[in-house]
Amino acid sequence: MADLDRVRTWGEALIRLHLDDTWSFGFDHAKRRAGQCDFRAKRITVSRYLAARFEDDDIHQVLLHEVAHALAGHKAAHGPKWKTVAAEIGYVGGTTHHGETAEELAPWVGTCPAGHTTYRHRRPTRATSCAKCSKSFDARHAFTWVRREITLATKLAAQTPR
Repeated sequence: MADLDRVRTWGEALIRLHLDDTWSFGFDHAKRRAGQCDFRAKRITVSRYLAARFEDDDIHQVLLHEVAHALAGHKAAHGPKWKTVAAEIGYVGGTTHHGETAEELAPWVGTCPAGHTTYRHRRPTRATSCAKCSKSFDARHAFTWVRREITLATKLAAQTPR
């Protein structure tokens, strides 16, 4: 699992190598996305929760992904220009993160009648049903949502590599 001090060192080094000194690195509290390139603030951030779960090579790819966004520019999105820039700096991953999320930090837990569980970080605003039980919405497989309390101890534990 990636050490957060080491991740900071890599992030700052990649910024120095590829960007100018107006860019900075930091950690954020995202629970579903691994990294972010904020063009307005000229800041690249990585989720402290997900970085603690990722292997070194995976978090390095997240950093390269975000640096490629900074280099390619906001309008490039995940298009051909971004892909070219990303490959040039050594990025070999896909265009988005499909890995785990910090489920233990999700305050909303949904359970379908068959017992399948899903997690949400924001309060569900409409009825949803279980995708494992039905490919399209089916009220017979609707989730029942329960809010759980996320303690400070749980948040701190989520930042620690497993």
